Amino acid sequence: MIELTVDAAGLARSRFVVSPLHEVASTLLPWGLRPGPDADPWVTRARRVLRRARLPLLSELALDGGGYVPDFLSPHPAGPSPTVEEELERVRSTPPERVLGELEALRDGRPCNGLDGAELPPEVRRAMGRGGRYVALRAAEELRRYWELAFAPHWTDAKAALDSEVDRCAGVLARHGADGMFNSLHPGIRWAAGALRVDSRFTVGIAAPLVIVVPSLVAGAPGVTVDPVRGGRRPPMVSYPVRDRPATPAPASAELARLLGPTRAGLLSALARPASTTQLAARHFLSTATVSYHLGVLHQAGLVARSRSGRTVLYRRTAAGTRLSAIR
Repeated sequence: MIELTVDAAGLARSRFVVSPLHEVASTLLPWGLRPGPDADPWVTRARRVLRRARLPLLSELALDGGGYVPDFLSPHPAGPSPTVEEELERVRSTPPERVLGELEALRDGRPCNGLDGAELPPEVRRAMGRGGRYVALRAAEELRRYWELAFAPHWTDAKAALDSEVDRCAGVLARHGADGMFNSLHPGIRWAAGALRVDSRFTVGIAAPLVIVVPSLVAGAPGVTVDPVRGGRRPPMVSYPVRDRPATPAPASAELARLLGPTRAGLLSALARPASTTQLAARHFLSTATVSYHLGVLHQAGLVARSRSGRTVLYRRTAAGTRLSAIR
């Protein structure tokens, strides 16, 4: 078990993050290598891409068993919802000494080439020979290609599901406090007496200045990422699998399309979970102005309602909209 002791000030600074590169790097871990039967289909497709595409550095860093994947591949995000380009730039700008230090940690983190950590994989060794700066640039380029091939087509829906989970946690926090919120994340994560306990095969106790919480659609179990560099100051990141994933909405029926028109019927059917105008526009390949117009019509008809979440306006189906969308 990993125990993170957090004082009141640290608890106040703790935050949630939706991180695209965290999802990418998670597919290099055992749960990404062998997705469970309930994993999103794009996770399985991502693993096929990694095997078939020419991504030699990432392929060697992927784990077939337990162990450690270098943290610079999924840097600690500065904000709550960084873009993939922002995170890739942070990978490129990783200090060379940190890159090499984290790769050296592989010797202790897992067996390499069957030699009990005596040697690093050949592609990793060759890249390290050209310096930490080269490794960072090479890793960022392979991550970008991996992202474009396997993740970008699915990220809009994936991010909407992760944002929805963060909104759920915010509601639990407001109603039941921090202990209720942490205890709602996963059965393997528990908060009690000022400590966050995460099930693990390792036994570690850490005094954490704060905790970064990362919901994931890829992770198969809770995990804790700690700074592998001795004396490092990065706060721990706790990741956990999102359990109550919204079901993929069924397409609009022909009858509903005849009644409302195909665009409005498609938007109403897509609102099985709350979404913004921008999210709906990306999913349906429409302009935001077109989506906004049709949502306005649905809102006037009482079929959708809207509410504000931060700076974003989210739309959801009303009870009448749900009944109407069930027409087949």
